[in-house]
Amino acid sequence: MRFFFIVIFFALVNNLHAQLTVSGTVFDISRNNFVEDVRVVSTGGLFAVTDSMGRYSILVKLSDSISFIYNNKPTQKFPVASIKTPDQFDLSLKLKVESRYSLLKEVKIFSRSYKQDSLENRETYADVFEYKKPGVRSSMSPGGVAGADLNELINIFRFRRNKQLRAFRQRLEIQEQDAYINHRFNKIFVKRITHLPEKSLDSFMVWYRPSYEFVSASSELDFNQYVLEASYQYIKLMQLKAVKPEKN
Repeated sequence: MRFFFIVIFFALVNNLHAQLTVSGTVFDISRNNFVEDVRVVSTGGLFAVTDSMGRYSILVKLSDSISFIYNNKPTQKFPVASIKTPDQFDLSLKLKVESRYSLLKEVKIFSRSYKQDSLENRETYADVFEYKKPGVRSSMSPGGVAGADLNELINIFRFRRNKQLRAFRQRLEIQEQDAYINHRFNKIFVKRITHLPEKSLDSFMVWYRPSYEFVSASSELDFNQYVLEASYQYIKLMQLKAVKPEKN
């Protein structure tokens, strides 16, 4: 029995010294804006700083406590052992800030969505989207005799029709991809991220229009970061263009 309690004691001690990661997001009082440059401090001696999206991640021990410091004003200390979801420990500070990124408030949209248009387009041209290269297929006659499908045999030699159907399907797929790019890379969204004036925004939308592969594969964060960094590059190019070399 004594040995049993010793084992339990050392297990508890090791558990207290085990390291784990606490992560989350820091918001302002509205819970719509992310707070950047918040210092997250552990009583174990480690610290982290929130990024532009208010995110942080810090390595702690179960026996530690963490606090959040912004403009030299610390919050209360939060014992790590009492944090139920260490990977989603979000915090709202009692202050109002304006950040580069923010959560959008609920918006009710009454216009048609990209998905509705895409589904309707697929239904309208279902025979084109489901087009398959003609080949020899078997069919069953009313008398139960198996034989070659006559329509398929005819379609094999309709070269012009087959070529037109393939080209039409490719054109529809390209239009669908362009519509998806327009859905994500739209002027309202880009202006909110870049704050570019209308005239500059028009040229930026043309120069930095992303590919369908990138748009379909990127997360919301990656896509936002791409637009923001592209705007920095665009502004630098415009500044260089405005500086004309002196004539000798």
